[in-house]
Amino acid sequence: MASPPNYTENNVGVIHCYLMTVCTLDISLPTLLRVKFICLYPAYINSKKTVAEGRRIPIEKAVENPTVSEIHDVCVVAGLNVVTEKNKMYPRELNRDGQFTGRVRIQLRKEDGSFCLEQFLSRKAVMLYVAEMIPKLKTRTQKSGGAEQNAQQEGGKKGKKKKK
Repeated sequence: MASPPNYTENNVGVIHCYLMTVCTLDISLPTLLRVKFICLYPAYINSKKTVAEGRRIPIEKAVENPTVSEIHDVCVVAGLNVVTEKNKMYPRELNRDGQFTGRVRIQLRKEDGSFCLEQFLSRKAVMLYVAEMIPKLKTRTQKSGGAEQNAQQEGGKKGKKKKK
């Protein structure tokens, strides 16, 4: 893998050229490359995955098929520094569809070693929080509401019996 290009302290903003990412940070690029970010793949919190396939939280707390954009939205609202890398893929993922690509990098600690937010002291705490908040997103609640209405409409058709 090629080494990153030399950046000056004046470069600020999106690192689209080297990392090909969508960045919501406003810090200098050398700082961004030095600061340690944790990686969060959707497979870590996917209830449809087994532990062998990459799930890292209990299945009762996991979410069905989370996307990178949902994880990104929840982390931004929580106040975390987030970098979304849409061209990355979880190594254990067998399906190469666009739905399963991407990862989110989250900054837990500042340069001095202190935590960015006291609420998130570990990567597991971030995963549990994200898995708890994704079902509360508007996109998730609107989808499930439509499915319940369809199930109620189909319920009335079950009463018919075949005549002999």
